[in-house]
Amino acid sequence: MRQSPGQLLRPAMVGVLALVAMWAPCGSPAAAPAAAPAAAPAAPPAPEASSLPFDQRYYALQHGGIVRAANSSATCRTSRASSCADVQAGAQAVNGDFDMFYVDVDRDANTYNSSRAEVRLPSGSRVTYARLYWGGNLRVGEQKPPQDNGRVLIAEPGGSYKELLADTVVGHDVADGADAFQASADVTGLVRDSGPGLYTVADVNVAAGRSAAGAWGGWTLVVAYENPAEPLRHLSLWDGFAPLQSRTGPEVRLSGLDLAEGAEGQVGLVAYNGDRGTTGDSLTVTTGTPASTATLADSANPAGDVLNSTISGPAGAAPARVPAYSNTLGYDSDVFTLGRGLLHAGDRVSFLLSSQRDAAWAGVLFTAVDALR
Repeated sequence: MRQSPGQLLRPAMVGVLALVAMWAPCGSPAAAPAAAPAAAPAAPPAPEASSLPFDQRYYALQHGGIVRAANSSATCRTSRASSCADVQAGAQAVNGDFDMFYVDVDRDANTYNSSRAEVRLPSGSRVTYARLYWGGNLRVGEQKPPQDNGRVLIAEPGGSYKELLADTVVGHDVADGADAFQASADVTGLVRDSGPGLYTVADVNVAAGRSAAGAWGGWTLVVAYENPAEPLRHLSLWDGFAPLQSRTGPEVRLSGLDLAEGAEGQVGLVAYNGDRGTTGDSLTVTTGTPASTATLADSANPAGDVLNSTISGPAGAAPARVPAYSNTLGYDSDVFTLGRGLLHAGDRVSFLLSSQRDAAWAGVLFTAVDALR
């Protein structure tokens, strides 16, 4: 694990986000909180930048993998055109069509939004790194103060809320009618000590109401683990805050990989403000010599609409979420399976995430890929 220099203030970056993976060593409560959260301390707000180029946050070569828990913090409340319940069940719709309000499941009057999701770990696993990401839109029918972007509450399975403050630069961009941000913090100790189960995250600084940009927001907990019963894998986590638009932007180029022919794995992403049914966004993977490129898709994420307001994957796994809305109306946290034949032998693999139409932002990308044995 390392704190990358790339998490310091960087020049603005717009456009397509390309990630080339380098695997080289580098440096709720159950039903309700057990106790109401204490008043927030008068801590200074975390530094912010309008755009953060993606940098590697964590790397490990170990027997094990990466899992994630995620949920949204806002959902629809009313609509003139369609049923909110139908949309929550998966019907196509966009957040700008709705009066949006907070998801709040904890029955605690001291929090205004809260949701839960399960960290599911294989038996015999040891957590080696965990990081919580949270973000959303501050300006809809109301305007939330950006000073609260770097603060959130988290509760381990069966535990009470603990305040968490961002420990790195917060991405914060005002564009296209939205006031978007992403913050994050290391929670390795909490997750290692608490283990698997339902985690609750509350008071994500998202706004409610109705506007053309729409309300959206949520959180994702990424957990790397080692387990001697699992294959040797390259585990890597990147984060940043990058606008995804049709304009071409810079690439992050890294190298030094030992992919075996027939390697398998997973790739996950977190992105903000993708609309279901608005096509033109994709995730592609390129490996091998000569290079071979494939577009990733699955039953939850069509090839031309991967930013479609879903919390999905990986195939064959369904960690619990409360609530478990199928259409998360602007929040994406997806895991794709990299099946046999998709990756080719070589020393690098690249993932390209792009959006041609949506005013969307990318926040996280992580991978777990088989290594040479």
